Amino acid sequence: MALSLSRLVLLSSPFLLHHHSPTPTPTLLLPLPKPSLLSFPYYPLQLTKFTGLPLLLSKKPFICSVQPSSSSSSAMEAPPEGYRRNVGICLINDSKKIFAASRLDIPNSWQMPQGGIDEGEDPRSAAIRELREETGVSSAEILAEVPHWLTYDFPPEVREKLRQQWGGDWKGQAQKWFLFKFTGKDEEVNLLGDGTEKAEFGEWSWLLAEQIIDLAVDFKKPVYKEVLAFFAPYIR
Repeated sequence: MALSLSRLVLLSSPFLLHHHSPTPTPTLLLPLPKPSLLSFPYYPLQLTKFTGLPLLLSKKPFICSVQPSSSSSSAMEAPPEGYRRNVGICLINDSKKIFAASRLDIPNSWQMPQGGIDEGEDPRSAAIRELREETGVSSAEILAEVPHWLTYDFPPEVREKLRQQWGGDWKGQAQKWFLFKFTGKDEEVNLLGDGTEKAEFGEWSWLLAEQIIDLAVDFKKPVYKEVLAFFAPYIR
């Protein structure tokens, strides 16, 4: 799909979406145009604050070139100068589909969960926190980590908007990416998150890797391609 996908195109796509609104609304089941390789079940958004169980961490070592330790290996690495430290989360289900959601502030923009790393925070801990804050998900385990920082630059207009919002001027973001396996049920997903942060997403679905790239904004596509290629053994 092209970046300029209209709302109409998204709503007529073969996967079903979850809508976020302040009050519950009737379930809208969109018709499937033709037999499709994709179908996604609809689960209503939970509008109550989610208080999930502690995140379940895998006892298996990371499947990458970094040796496992009590804290993420990336905590010892310095990100490229001028870039904001950030984590990205690739969350997969039992069907090897990937979680993605549409941003409330950028029309027709879909992405995987991500967020900034707090001062003194380990990237792995930041990824667990961001997943919970943005999606309400606590039932997950870490399978792998991309062993290096991946960067993308902000377009000028985005950089200026974020400079005013964040109070700092960054070229873009330097991200550490983690692969999570979802071990809960879809009803656990809550786009209001854990109630500690303002909601960022309006709809969500389980998608194929190709769809994730198609629906991402242009300046994130190269990073998404590299991330999904690295995690390909888990999602193919």
